Amino acid sequence: MDNRETMDTETSADTRATGASDADATVRVATVTLNPAIDQTISIPNFAAGQVNRVEWEQADPGGKGVNVAAFLADFGCAVSVTGFLGTDNIEIFRNFFAEKGIADRFVTVPGRTRANVKILDTPSKRITDINLPGLAFSAENLTWLRGAIDTLSIDHDWFVLSGSTPSGTPDTVYADMVADLGGRGKKVVLDASGPAFAQGVAALPHAIKPNLEELEELVGRELPDEAAILTAIEELIDRGIGCVVVSMGADGAIFAEGTTRLAVRPPAVIVRSTVGAGDAMVAGFILGKLRGLDLEGCAKLATAFSLGTLTTVGPHLPPPETIEKSIGEIDVRVIAR
Repeated sequence: MDNRETMDTETSADTRATGASDADATVRVATVTLNPAIDQTISIPNFAAGQVNRVEWEQADPGGKGVNVAAFLADFGCAVSVTGFLGTDNIEIFRNFFAEKGIADRFVTVPGRTRANVKILDTPSKRITDINLPGLAFSAENLTWLRGAIDTLSIDHDWFVLSGSTPSGTPDTVYADMVADLGGRGKKVVLDASGPAFAQGVAALPHAIKPNLEELEELVGRELPDEAAILTAIEELIDRGIGCVVVSMGADGAIFAEGTTRLAVRPPAVIVRSTVGAGDAMVAGFILGKLRGLDLEGCAKLATAFSLGTLTTVGPHLPPPETIEKSIGEIDVRVIAR
């Protein structure tokens, strides 16, 4: 194991990130991805299980929720760093990607291979089949190294995004511990995860959370069949001390809540190529809106435009800024009366 390898590359990575992100050099964002993946996208028209299928095209992209968030922010000139765990056996695809995007690499390297997630796109049938492989095994020593990397990042980073699943065996308190530590240092923490680790992380009161509807139902322990029920759940979280709650609902849009403002946001219909990374793009757009000093409606529109942009692409890339800005005008925002 050579976790020090990450520390040795800090200077060159910082230079890349600064050079690509002069516009936001005073506010830096870090993302933490405990269970990254290589997203293997395979297009198979009329895919049929149990039969021979012919591949139309395929591509492999570095992935994992925090990696995606960082990529989308970097596309818009933000200074962003990434950390988490990466296996040494297939690390080059990530390193090349970070260099290309101008992302500062602070990942802790561990023995083994980073997992792969296979996405089978069946465009004619409008179906996507996910096949997710297990991730790297948990190690207490590796977690200690990661905490050291986060300590270093906290010196000059203001926003932290904790997102995604956790490796098997990881303590359910992992996100809660990070939220409490970073919050105590005055950092803005955004949490986007699921399951027990998410629930305990929420209890530590991050600045913002972004569950999808299913994750919100799991968090509050009941079904949320309509807008009124969703709003009640959101109120409970705001009352507990969460600063901002964003609930993504696929084609039905999203609900953004902060302070006393509640907004229902609905995007226009588009032809979907892939849904991979759409939620991560929403997180990135929300943070960028905050960095730009936008109000909640402005953040909601930008976040939704980011998410919409990923639906028409494959891989952790956004359309050009002019395309994103144009789509903002097509997004419907409704103020929800309280």
